[in-house]
Amino acid sequence: MRDGDIKLTREHPEVNIRHIVRGIARRGLRPARPKASISLRLDVDVLNWFKSQGRGYQTRMNAVLRAFKDASL
Repeated sequence: MRDGDIKLTREHPEVNIRHIVRGIARRGLRPARPKASISLRLDVDVLNWFKSQGRGYQTRMNAVLRAFKDASL
């Protein structure tokens, strides 16, 4: 089959490499914990600092909060 013979549809879109890489990276790992979506008010400078660190800033914020929780036990 040639690339031109492939019909792309909404149900079968062109491959997304990020989706494939995430699936490979998660293989063999414990399932990710479920997350809760919340609204949170933060000081602007704190939020800007986390955002300035690049992509994944919400994950890093979660890690900081988890470390604080674990240290408080």
